[in-house]
Amino acid sequence: MTVSFHDQVIGILPKLRVQALALTRNRAAAEDLVQDAVCNALSAQNSFAPGTNFAAWMHRILRNRFISDLRKKRDTTDIDDMPASFLATNAPHEDRIVLKDLDAALARLPDDQREALVLGVLEGMSYQELADIAGCAVGTAKSRVFRARRQLEAWMTGEEHVGNERLKAQAAALRRKLSQQDSQNASKAV
Repeated sequence: MTVSFHDQVIGILPKLRVQALALTRNRAAAEDLVQDAVCNALSAQNSFAPGTNFAAWMHRILRNRFISDLRKKRDTTDIDDMPASFLATNAPHEDRIVLKDLDAALARLPDDQREALVLGVLEGMSYQELADIAGCAVGTAKSRVFRARRQLEAWMTGEEHVGNERLKAQAAALRRKLSQQDSQNASKAV
């Protein structure tokens, strides 16, 4: 039995909502984005090749619509309007504080990393699907998820930024080298 185009659109709506929330960080804007993406898909349904990855096609339409909306300078990012259902829990007070911190850390991630992390981890998409949606190589999709996880871990454990130790060591080595050059130049001038 073949599934109709409209049935596939209806079936993918929950995943589109998750992606839209990850992109916009605003419930109302996410719903508008999903609606616009579905309208675009319905008007372009003749361009969909049956037998190809419908989910990747729809996620790509949604992502492209989001980018188009950003270019039009529409107000789509309101960090304070994170839906309660996204991080809903009946956990003790400490867990709610951790979830609030996680929410803030997610909001600080670059858009491409946050999108890859949400779709890859929460939605369970493969790296190939992430790459198809983002229009990048599979290795790039893997890197985005890895970097997002590593950065979240650093922020959640209290580190300021991943890689700061390496940068501090490089800066210290550069200062020593410059200091040595200054002392050599001073001894030559005498």
